[in-house]
Amino acid sequence: MKIITWIGIVIGIVLLTAGGVFMFGHFTIGYTPPPDKIVNSGKEHRESKQAYDVWGHAVSEEEAATLLETEKGREYLAEENGAVPIDEDLLSLGEESFYEKTFGNEVFLTDVMGILDGPLSLFDFMKAIAKLRGKPTDNLQVELPETVTIGNTKLEKGTMIDTGLDVPKGAAMPLGMPVTVDRGRMKAGISCALCHARVDMNSGGKVVEGATNTNLNTGTLLALASNSASYFTHADIENLEDYIKENNPSVQNSEGERELLPDREAFEKAVDETLLSWPPGFFDATIDMEANPTQVADSFTFGDHPYSWSGMGSIGTFRGLTTLNNNVQAQGADPLGQAQASRELFDMDPEVYFGTLLQNAANKEFRYDPESGQKPSEFFKTVDPFPESPGVNETVKLPTYPKVSRISPQGYVVSSRGSKVNEENNAMSAFQNTLVPPESGRHPDKNTVDQGRKVFEKAGCISCHSGRYKTNNRIIPADEIGTQPSRAKALEATEKLWEKPLIYSPDTSVPVPEDAAILKAPSNHIDKQQKDLGFAHGDSNGGYKVKGLAGVYWQAPYLHDGGVAVGPNKKEDIGIPGTFDQGIHPDPFNSMSALVDRKLRQKVIRSNQSSQKLTDLNIEGTGHEFWVDQPAGFSPEEQEALVEYVLSLTGKEEN
Repeated sequence: MKIITWIGIVIGIVLLTAGGVFMFGHFTIGYTPPPDKIVNSGKEHRESKQAYDVWGHAVSEEEAATLLETEKGREYLAEENGAVPIDEDLLSLGEESFYEKTFGNEVFLTDVMGILDGPLSLFDFMKAIAKLRGKPTDNLQVELPETVTIGNTKLEKGTMIDTGLDVPKGAAMPLGMPVTVDRGRMKAGISCALCHARVDMNSGGKVVEGATNTNLNTGTLLALASNSASYFTHADIENLEDYIKENNPSVQNSEGERELLPDREAFEKAVDETLLSWPPGFFDATIDMEANPTQVADSFTFGDHPYSWSGMGSIGTFRGLTTLNNNVQAQGADPLGQAQASRELFDMDPEVYFGTLLQNAANKEFRYDPESGQKPSEFFKTVDPFPESPGVNETVKLPTYPKVSRISPQGYVVSSRGSKVNEENNAMSAFQNTLVPPESGRHPDKNTVDQGRKVFEKAGCISCHSGRYKTNNRIIPADEIGTQPSRAKALEATEKLWEKPLIYSPDTSVPVPEDAAILKAPSNHIDKQQKDLGFAHGDSNGGYKVKGLAGVYWQAPYLHDGGVAVGPNKKEDIGIPGTFDQGIHPDPFNSMSALVDRKLRQKVIRSNQSSQKLTDLNIEGTGHEFWVDQPAGFSPEEQEALVEYVLSLTGKEEN
């Protein structure tokens, strides 16, 4: 649904919430902004006419025309051999999927986690939007209707919760939060746009596509859910035994023996404590049972491969971007899909894992009763909307399932019925690769930018941040870069389930037919050290990819853990405690200055290390010690010019 009046939508949803007329059927309402409400529409910035992607190799229209003249060329561009045709239909599907596609994650978020069954209901969100009367916001404030205690924090009735949800001008719902009506029950899901697009108040409420939503209070929203314990693999749970009591309910495990489930209240409280401590704009994308959230990445993706903080998205279509897109949708939005690997990843029997996630499910239809006599996995089959798929999302098991691979660290890919395998992921990759960040709001003069470019080269920044997109497309060992190492090792357990990267051909329909073509994704173009670094396999401690700097203005705070934060006041707004914890947003210029100025960085590090919360979250702001300051031989004017230059980068050709 592209354009609809905010009044009509709000009234309609309120009526539905109150038990209105639509008690049967299934439909979803989402919001995709029209071109005139987008600051940097990808349709206007599509520089190259790419016609195909063949395992990460871009083929232009001119090249394709030549290849299609020969039998060998036609074979190379055939979908059954791995080629993905790129046309306007695919880009339109990518845009729609980016803003509105949930792949069914509303089932986990609403029915299992209870994102709308805590103290905030859908009605509370809609009431807050209605109060805007069509005005935009980059932080929807929702009034708490009752006094609650979340973790160790008491929140009084009437407290205005900073959700960080973005509502564009004239919109009736937040970006990236489609609402589904399923047989009269309202469910909220999430799409890519929730985290990877944002409202720019300086443009009158238009959307910046691809920019990080640095206000989004994901942790708080998850903590307010009634069963946020179902997200425990993203929290700081060192040992499940800490929550086991003699009188706890038990389940029959895979070997037929009885095992106790964790105490519901104590477990919920522990997970809530971790989630509440996440700074705005941060998300823990890893399922290593260690608290290590980092700031959400932008989606200015073209030329910025390999993808993710570790570079794990390195093979497959669109240079691994499709692998990353699938990772977010398949893993981050449905922990139930990891049950087949729970023993290897979490040292938990699958039955205990299912029972832990479902024992306090929000929807009673999904709530597992240990007294029922059923195994949790048997119960789950009776409520699973897609019994042939892992978890509750719309997914396709890959030929290697339950093993995982470099092309899918989960062993499956999200794909809707009636589509082709991985089609929506590929479409989102093609769409994201058209996104170009808008100019920053700073507008430095040309002489300053030119001076900054020279300093950038003289200081040696260009040795890693090279080329048009300011990245050498490499992964640097965590030990070498010196930043907080926790995230670099987050994927090491996948080595226990490792298999060669097999996937169905892009023309395979969903559901997958028995005779579907199976292809091996090429990976010989990547050397072994880089492969190991991306997943912390072998003797590697993992690493971090060299981030491209295009659009970095839109992503403060900085560094791999998001710990380099300085607000508008350089003397007082220092670190996460001096910015986010005080309701102050990090300033891009001052935060980038702290990245290259050792004195200012030390203040940031001391501030972060003074917070036990940040210590528990592995957020420090340490490492990446490449200084452009007076001890390194640079004047304050040169440092300022460098920062202005870096913040001006958009990925466009430089003069």
